[in-house]
Amino acid sequence: MTTHRTQRAKSTPRTPNPWLRRGAAAVALAAVLGGVAAPVALAATPAATKAATTAAATGARGTLISVTPLAELTRDQVGAYVGALGIGSDTVRHGVSAYRLTYATITPQGRPTTATGLLVLPRGGPYRLDLVSDTHGTTVFRGDAPSGAGDFGRITPYLHAAAGRAVAAPDYLGLGGGSGSHPYMDEKSAVSAGLDMLRAARTASDRLGRPLTGDVYATGFSQGGQVAMALGRELSSVRTGFRLRGLAPMAGPYDIAGAELPGLTDGRIDPLTGVFYLSYYLTAQNKLHRLYADPAEVFKAPYASTLEGLFDGSHTEEEVVAGLPATLDGLLTPAWAEQVRHPSGAFAAAIAANDDACDWKPAAPVRLYAAAGDRDVPIANARSCAADLARHGVRAPVVDQGAGTDHRGTAVRSAPQVVRWFDALSR
Repeated sequence: MTTHRTQRAKSTPRTPNPWLRRGAAAVALAAVLGGVAAPVALAATPAATKAATTAAATGARGTLISVTPLAELTRDQVGAYVGALGIGSDTVRHGVSAYRLTYATITPQGRPTTATGLLVLPRGGPYRLDLVSDTHGTTVFRGDAPSGAGDFGRITPYLHAAAGRAVAAPDYLGLGGGSGSHPYMDEKSAVSAGLDMLRAARTASDRLGRPLTGDVYATGFSQGGQVAMALGRELSSVRTGFRLRGLAPMAGPYDIAGAELPGLTDGRIDPLTGVFYLSYYLTAQNKLHRLYADPAEVFKAPYASTLEGLFDGSHTEEEVVAGLPATLDGLLTPAWAEQVRHPSGAFAAAIAANDDACDWKPAAPVRLYAAAGDRDVPIANARSCAADLARHGVRAPVVDQGAGTDHRGTAVRSAPQVVRWFDALSR
């Protein structure tokens, strides 16, 4: 989840994505980068899609299908890139090279498909590289995924790569250049796509002359924080050839039932943010868990006839927000307002399937980054995660960025701290 709080202007819809800043920082960033980080087209031709799908069907999960160069930045350009968002450059030690990977993976139903992701390598540093898995937050427009984003979508991948590690940032299913729709907040498919991205990154790094050590450090923001925790569990339980060295998720929604849903109705979550998240969640989860047969069962008019189309991957976040009501009362039918307060049936089952990311025992150290001032993903999520880990005998400190820090600010403050912590763990 990646929205941030702003005042909603009557004439201009708020964008939920914290990296998409349209003001002076974006102008400064464009001046620094010029054309070096321009996104490439994501729309695949039918022939290319068919070829990739065939490759996925005939290859093992994680098979690398293609590598596309995207950008090269000098050390100074990376420093300016992160500086445009207010992040210091003290951990920026190298320039970076960025690539889009297309690789074989599976759908939520286990069928072969393709996905894309961003691989970033430092220009310098050791010959063999440790790997950072960096999983991104809520994205509705497929072009805003890491391998397509040309502005702030690559902030954390560039930050970690500039510190001297390879970075694999999956787009997830249905985003970037992948086929189909995005199964938003489906933990299982996000983990499978993330793990297969690591495998593809290992192959690509070898081919690019920067082989990997096998050590993995996992981080992620918002939705990606939950994915990072669940991916860490997968890395710890499946023989992958990777070794988990540290987990540092930021502002993840680890406790949907106990923190996120209550936050929608008790004032902890900004109302428009809540409408955005819940609309996306329900329309995506319905394709997996059959929550409703007709959108009118859940959404009031006129949204029942428009919401599912808004979340098809082709609309920007600004366009989606413009098509939403300002409050849950304006969105939900009375029956589904009650479901949000007291989940039952298929809705409760869908929540339970995605609410266990912290219910395991990591062997690697864990730090949970959050903020008391976050009104998108309340800090209660991190505290719940820490409590789950404690029941397994694992101490995971919650790094609170303070009551004056919002959701976006949590990422800005936490990301360089995570880089420094990974530095310390790798010594």
